Formats: sequence, C-alpha cells, structure tokens
Amino acid sequence: MALRLGDEAPNFQAETTEGPIDFYEWKGDSWAVLFSHPKDFTPVCTTELGYTAKLKDEFDKRNVKVIGLSVDSVEDHQRWAADIEETQGMAPNFPMIGDPDRKVADLYDMIHPNANDTLTVRSVFVIGPDNKIKLTITYPASTGRNFDEILRVIDSLQLTAQHQVATPVNWNHGDDVIIAPALSDEEAKEKFPGGWKALKPYLRLVPDPSAN
Repeated sequence: MALRLGDEAPNFQAETTEGPIDFYEWKGDSWAVLFSHPKDFTPVCTTELGYTAKLKDEFDKRNVKVIGLSVDSVEDHQRWAADIEETQGMAPNFPMIGDPDRKVADLYDMIHPNANDTLTVRSVFVIGPDNKIKLTITYPASTGRNFDEILRVIDSLQLTAQHQVATPVNWNHGDDVIIAPALSDEEAKEKFPGGWKALKPYLRLVPDPSAN
C-alpha cells in the first residue's frame, strides 16, 4: 500500500556503505531525506549523487540527514563511489543502502511495475523529526531530480511547522509568506504585531518570520 503524507515512515534495518543501521536510531530527532535511484553505474544517478554530496552543508544546517538506496549491493555502491568522485568532483558523503532483496524498496513502494518491475523509481521521502512523512516525490528513471527544489521544500516544511503560515508559489527563504487562513485577524494581530498586507481577506502577506 502506498505511503501517504502524514503516515508514519516505516522503520527498517539495513546494510549501508557506512555499516548496518536501524533507520529510526540512525535518524534520531533529525529530519531525513530517503531517496532511491534505479541502478548503480548509470548516468543520471551518477550526476544526482554527486550533486547531493555537494549539498551536505546545506542539509546539515537544516538538521537533515540524507540516505540513498538502490537494489544494488553495498559493494557495488562502494565501487561506484570512485566513478562519482571522478566525474562529479565529489563522492557520496552519506550512507547508501544496499537493497538487493528489495526489502526497503517494497516497504516504501519504490518499485512501480508499470515503469519497471525490477528497478526502483526516483522516489524521494522527506521525513520529519516525528517520523511522519512530510513530502513524497516520484520521478521516472529518465528524469534527474532537482535537489535545490528539495531543499526549498524543506525550508517551507520547517517554517510552516513552527509558524502559522503557508508559503506561496515559487517561494524561497526570505520571501513573504501567507498567514494561515485558519488564523482570524484578531489572532493574527497577536502573532504578527507588525501587521500584514491584505490582497484579499483570505490572502494576507507578512515577512518571513524565520528570516529575522
């Protein structure tokens, strides 16, 4: 059964390039990005993993741990790392799950038979400190992901978890945000004493409270 937003992310034990892990113990109270790639030693995946490695500082400052997965073995992941470093300028600096028995892939519904009945699609799960699924994205094997967009969404998720706001189209950290419709004007005055710009009664804009 497909996992949905708000569902608890299933726990699992697995072998990784950084040794055996229990997912919940490894994750702790951090946020996590669990993402799958179809196959080791393939071109699109090589570019994705190299770029994700370059974003380590960005994930770290957001208290996000990253972990990858494919249906290849840990040994294949380790051999492939040299190719990634050679072609992309950086080897993976996060654990890669070896999942040849498809245990984790099946748990997270990462294999879509109508696309390919043996390889994982490009699944992304963002999991909060409460172990609940906050975001899911699925790409086909032929399309590389935009990990800058994943960081952008994490910024929104973390902001809206702390403040009663929503983020508008194409929002980036520091841009104005929308006061949650559930908040009355009286309640909004207490939370946003500096006031807001009302384009409509239901569309009230305030500065990003996390940018102060």
